[in-house]
Amino acid sequence: MSRNPSHYAGNPALKLPVLQTSDGTWYGTLTICRVLSRISKLRLEILWPEALASPLLSNAQELTTQAMATEVSLILSRLVGRADGPAQVKLLTSLSRSLVWLDERIDAILQELPRNRDLSYLEVTLFCLLTHLKFREVLSVAPYSNLEAFCRLYGERKECRDTPYAFDP
Repeated sequence: MSRNPSHYAGNPALKLPVLQTSDGTWYGTLTICRVLSRISKLRLEILWPEALASPLLSNAQELTTQAMATEVSLILSRLVGRADGPAQVKLLTSLSRSLVWLDERIDAILQELPRNRDLSYLEVTLFCLLTHLKFREVLSVAPYSNLEAFCRLYGERKECRDTPYAFDP
C-alpha cells in the first residue's frame, strides 16, 4: 500500500513489475517481456499480442489482461477491508464472466494460435492469471474445467514448475 515510488524501483505509477538493466529501468510486464526477449540468447519464436489478428485471439488477450487487472483491484480491496461493496461485486462479476468466456473458447483459442511458436504472451498471461487466482485465493478456478485443463497441461513446462508463486520472506 506504499505511496513511495522508491518502493517500486522509481515507477511513478506505484506498480510492479519493474526491471532494472544497464540500459535503464523498464516498467510493466509486456515491456519487460520484450526486453528479456531482446537480450536472450535463445532466439525463441514468440507470439506477441499485436500478432493476434483474429477477434477470438485478440479478445482472449484483452480479457486475460483485463482479468489480471481486476484481480489486483480485488486483492487491494481485500487488503483495505472493502471486499464486499458494490464495486467489488461488479469486479468479481467481471472476472468470473471473463473466465466463463475464456473457458468456453480455450480449445478454439489454442487451435488458432500459430503452430511454429515457442512461446505466446497470451498463453503465459493466461497461465499466470489462473495460477495467481489460486495462489491469492481470489476466485476458485475449479468451475472452469477447460481452463483448469489448460493450466495443468501448460504447467508441465519446466519453466512453470521452476517458478511457483511464493510470498516474500
